[in-house]
Amino acid sequence: MHYLTISFTHKNSTLEIREKLSFNGDDELIKCLKDIQSHEMINESFLVSTCNRIEIVLSCKDIIDATKHSINALAKHSAISYSELEKRADVFDDQGAIHHLFSVASSLDSMVVGETQIAGQLKDAYRFALDNGFCSQKLERAVHYAFKCAAEVRNVTDISSGATSVASVAVAKAHEVIGSLSGKKALVIGAGDMSVISAKTLQRHDAEITIMNRTRAKAEEIALTCKARVRNYDEIFHAINEYDLIFTSTGSLEPIITEAMVSDCSFERYWFDMAVPRDIDVKKRSDLHIYVVDDLKTIVDENLSLREDEARAAFSIVGRHTMNFFDALKSLSIEPLIKELYIRAFEAAKAETARVIDKKFIPKEYEKNLQKACEQSIKRLLHDMSKQMRLSVNESKSDAAVESLKNIIHKED
Repeated sequence: MHYLTISFTHKNSTLEIREKLSFNGDDELIKCLKDIQSHEMINESFLVSTCNRIEIVLSCKDIIDATKHSINALAKHSAISYSELEKRADVFDDQGAIHHLFSVASSLDSMVVGETQIAGQLKDAYRFALDNGFCSQKLERAVHYAFKCAAEVRNVTDISSGATSVASVAVAKAHEVIGSLSGKKALVIGAGDMSVISAKTLQRHDAEITIMNRTRAKAEEIALTCKARVRNYDEIFHAINEYDLIFTSTGSLEPIITEAMVSDCSFERYWFDMAVPRDIDVKKRSDLHIYVVDDLKTIVDENLSLREDEARAAFSIVGRHTMNFFDALKSLSIEPLIKELYIRAFEAAKAETARVIDKKFIPKEYEKNLQKACEQSIKRLLHDMSKQMRLSVNESKSDAAVESLKNIIHKED
């Protein structure tokens, strides 16, 4: 059995590629997961899809076949050629796959190192696959350890201090290019996590905030948390030309703001499109400055340089948890062998007791006592041996030792 991760992120794929790879709703996710898991070499899978990453996490029997099949599934879903995806994909297997998974959960692989949304996104992706029958024990164990690792990274380091999401970085960018945001009119479109963070961050800058969403009730929920007003979504044609700042993060597959909707204004406007696929399909002009996710890289790089020491400490934790995970796997692999060793020994003791009684070497009335004595002798013999076997799984040659023991136990089979 192998662990495998196939990764497309801001590091290896353009925004256009990530837009095509993104998923619109549960039905598309299920369809793709079914396609992935139709291959006989793939046991379990889940799929992470966010604005900056699309990753397939697998338990499989063959790394090469599973990789080819999974990339083909994404090619079919996205209408991007296999060769294009293959040359872009970062592929991690076994220890590399687990180290990468733990790094992602700990937000060390995010565009904004230390951002807090990825743990929830990873948990949702795993839970969705589990609920729909694509995940089981092997990936469940890996994800459980990933969250343990992420918790320690958060508790031991300051990796999550400062700007910790694309949304907070977008507001920081607005502050950088405009100066004070106090009194600036800001429109936040959408009702997801990005919109909530945008609104709360803008509130701390004393901006005048308006929330807009297709479902007004959701916009009203956000507005209550940041003293914002709400506008109906059908006012979007007029609204976009009335605000100094616009922050969008919706789940729409098509742009919600197009060229035909934009009017000339007497003031400078700054629009931040945090959605993948993009919400804004408008050309930049002298009075209109548009920033997409990948345009925020300057602040992201500054964010990373400020966190270098914390990142080093965090990667040390990830490395240790990765080793602990595989040590635990080895322990799990030895337990069934120890159990089988005891079972076979007890069966031999039972057979020998029956032979001794049958030959009348010992009277029948002593059969139970004889059986008990044999089993106690076996336990006494195997106790120290099994203890040493459990300890030896952490040694460098433990895999060979486990395989040898398997061959010894199953030789007669």
